[in-house]
Amino acid sequence: MADKIKLVRNDTRPAIVCTITDDTTGSTVDITGCTINLFFRAVGSSTLQATVLGSVTDGLNGQVTFYPSTAPEMLSGDAGDYEGEIQILFTDGSTQTLYDTLKFKVRDDF
Repeated sequence: MADKIKLVRNDTRPAIVCTITDDTTGSTVDITGCTINLFFRAVGSSTLQATVLGSVTDGLNGQVTFYPSTAPEMLSGDAGDYEGEIQILFTDGSTQTLYDTLKFKVRDDF
């Protein structure tokens, strides 16, 4: 994966596709039926700019897709560095927050 996911302010694409894997085994995590959120904020801020609900696109293979168009506020803020935290709510009610955060660079549009 790139060091930072590069996005443009006020865009509604691209979709952000992630594969959830187990840090210990490296195998994919079955996320079938799970609710997955991406919490998005500016680096250094404690205020969330957006919560993006993921679409499980291949549950058995741990694939989830986040669409900025479903949370336009994600890319409506200032240009700069952002971070994202992924949280999984499993069907048994347990919650797992992924330790590593996603890094984003948002630039102004013309």
